[in-house]
Amino acid sequence: MLRLTRRLFAGSLALAALALSAPAWSQAQPIRILVGFPAGGGTDAIARTLAERLREELGRPVIVENKPGAGGQLAAQELKASPPDGRTYFITHDHTISILPLVSKQPGFDPAKDFVPVAGFASFVNGLAVSGGTPAKSLQEYIEWVRTQQGGKGTIGVPAPASTPEFLVGVLAQTYKLDLVAVPYRGSAPMMGDMMGNQIAAGIGSVPDFIENHKNGRIRMVAVLGGQRQAILPDVPTFAELGIKGLEDLPYYGFFAPAGTPKAAIDEFSKALAKVLAVPEVRERLTALGLTVEFMNSQQLAQRERTYAKVWAEIIRKSGFQPQ
Repeated sequence: MLRLTRRLFAGSLALAALALSAPAWSQAQPIRILVGFPAGGGTDAIARTLAERLREELGRPVIVENKPGAGGQLAAQELKASPPDGRTYFITHDHTISILPLVSKQPGFDPAKDFVPVAGFASFVNGLAVSGGTPAKSLQEYIEWVRTQQGGKGTIGVPAPASTPEFLVGVLAQTYKLDLVAVPYRGSAPMMGDMMGNQIAAGIGSVPDFIENHKNGRIRMVAVLGGQRQAILPDVPTFAELGIKGLEDLPYYGFFAPAGTPKAAIDEFSKALAKVLAVPEVRERLTALGLTVEFMNSQQLAQRERTYAKVWAEIIRKSGFQPQ
């Protein structure tokens, strides 16, 4: 009996030593996925779709934490403050990573120094939608409605201040010689609420934010970015088709981690994400949310971010906007 007890004790010590020597990311500890926008929005739905499958691939809990505010800025600051132990990731689109550093003097983070790209998983398009109470059924009809029925003045909702949707409002105002004013919201969900309640006549946001209510007729998308129409919206023309050039480069979605996160942890997460994206059910769900699924490794995501930022830096410069 004593000999058996000694064996059990020795075995316990060996297991404890193995656990202590194993890297943090290989242990079954929860992984956090930070979301910089409110629950109920497009980014939140995407995060929860991926988290469900990532739990299975990684073999550990994956928790989605909403940290809404300032267009994802608060979540990005939370990521910067998180230990680089492979247990915290930030799911975000172009606004937080590419645009905020261009429009804010002190965003509280520097993507190039504070974050490391983990993997990208999709591109998407922004678009202009009109509320159900607006008679317009096309961009041309909306412009004519503003010009003739609203005295040439109109307000267009955007999900965050100093975002690409806000600068798109400026492009439309300049193109059509109208007094169009962007109305910033704290995320797409409250903007959608006002659009569906006909509190605001139009909004610019991502297809994932608009698609469900476009399908059920509560809003109508009338134009989208990109070089070609979206398969999920075959009847909605691009801005380029309507004569507004320079809006062909598409925004992206990706995962980022704190700088210093071990490469092994990043590789593990990236491989798990690639497997999740290969599941037909997941691809169908993301496509239904308005995304074009395309896996990008760390280097590809970094290059995509740099290219996108360069395009929008020029658009922002031409707008006359001064970083706040």
